Amino acid sequence: MITLEHIGLCYGRREILRDVSAEVAAGRVTAVMGPNGCGKTTLLRIIGGLLAPTAGTASVDGRAVQDYGARALAQKVAFVRQHAQTDFDFSAFETVLMGRNPWQRRLQNESQEDWDIVERCMRQTGTWELRFARPDEMSGGELQRVMIARALAQQTPVLLMDEPVSNLDIAHQIEVMRLLKQATDKTVVIVIHDLNLALQFCDDVLLLHDGGLLFHGPVKEGLTPDRISTVYGVQTHMADGRIVFDY
Repeated sequence: MITLEHIGLCYGRREILRDVSAEVAAGRVTAVMGPNGCGKTTLLRIIGGLLAPTAGTASVDGRAVQDYGARALAQKVAFVRQHAQTDFDFSAFETVLMGRNPWQRRLQNESQEDWDIVERCMRQTGTWELRFARPDEMSGGELQRVMIARALAQQTPVLLMDEPVSNLDIAHQIEVMRLLKQATDKTVVIVIHDLNLALQFCDDVLLLHDGGLLFHGPVKEGLTPDRISTVYGVQTHMADGRIVFDY
């Protein structure tokens, strides 16, 4: 379980998040949604221990994130950034293999089990055929899927994903979202903009508005035309179980 207690964050005089409290249930896919600049990525970075809040506490399994050591936290939480990038000229296979580092002792070589986990995660994300490719030989979408495979190979109970499907084509968007939906052993928190993808594949939604939490609960109860209008300033209606924009 992820617990957020009165999370706040300010950059100078600018308030990004204000008094955000929620309990994110284990084993579910929770969307973090809201307009640009509302604090979605900031909230994810706080949960992942990459950013300390100005106020409040984020906890994983009942322990404050800031109290974990780096290795212990990496065994609990994997993070997929919005823009896939790597600073090293490793192959895709080597990049995914890095996800096994939190589970290896110092100077320990990778085991056959590690290699098997990497292959399985790469096959799940459709990247096995890219295993020998270097970063400059892959498209942005391909590299993003490699990074998702690396996070899966980390085998953490919590998976944080910052717009992981924004650079993917429709087929791979659906494949990745389906994979996350089926990962019932993980607590997935995903920043996503596509309302209908969230409606179809996420269980719950954290809907941010003006720095605060407007709604937290089942996604079908949260993404109503009234709330969408409040948060995004657009008019919608429901048709055949989908959100349709009014033009």
